[in-house]
Amino acid sequence: MPSTAAVRADPDGHFRVRIGASDIGTGAWTALTQIAADALSQPVERVHVEIGDTALPAARFAGGSTGTASWGTAVVDAARRLRTQLLDLDGVIPAEGLEAQGEAGMNPEAERLSMHSFGAHFAEVRVDADTCEVRVPRLLGVYAIGRVINPKTARSQLLGAMTMGLSMALHEESVIDSRFGDYVNHDFAGYHIAANADVGAIDVSWIDEEDPHLNPMGVKGAGEIGIVGTAAAIANAVHDATGIRVRDLPIRLDRLLWQLG
Repeated sequence: MPSTAAVRADPDGHFRVRIGASDIGTGAWTALTQIAADALSQPVERVHVEIGDTALPAARFAGGSTGTASWGTAVVDAARRLRTQLLDLDGVIPAEGLEAQGEAGMNPEAERLSMHSFGAHFAEVRVDADTCEVRVPRLLGVYAIGRVINPKTARSQLLGAMTMGLSMALHEESVIDSRFGDYVNHDFAGYHIAANADVGAIDVSWIDEEDPHLNPMGVKGAGEIGIVGTAAAIANAVHDATGIRVRDLPIRLDRLLWQLG
């Protein structure tokens, strides 16, 4: 998605990356530092990223699993332009510093090639024969998400997504008051999300992918691919255990009890 960035070289040999991105806890700050360092062929200790301010070059918001691809492309473009300027100056950074602007736009290759992330989800469930309570002791997700910039932050995103998928499958439900068109359970007292006790063992892995048509980094979206597939896998596992196909989430007790008798 469209984004812009600026990369500046300071006389002391450090580099500043400025982009109006945001880190909502998904590791964007870390990933962008790594992307810039790689594009500049500099150690990460010399790269300083500034984000989260509307005064910075405008960039895509954090959402739709497009952050790293959009922001990273703009950063790489700016870094490459800066390196071209430095080559013209024989690598000598002027006293006032040097800056280059970069941008990312819609990828024309997307019109003829598929660039989706893919995931395979596996769930083990236990359904109490008397109460119809559902527990999920094990989840496994295997993904194809392009080049992984930072394994630790990527794994955390996928773990979080799978936890959200479990929460989607078993707990989360918005209840509308038909008289007023407002939510009845608009706080955490009435809207249940998965807590530690609801989450069993979760295993995450991915395959190594290399696709030169994606973007300069070869990355795909990783933020949301783990959610919907996990919910579907849990629903399929409940069907395998009980023979009951629940098509409306969450899988509440009453949606199993009346059919089990």
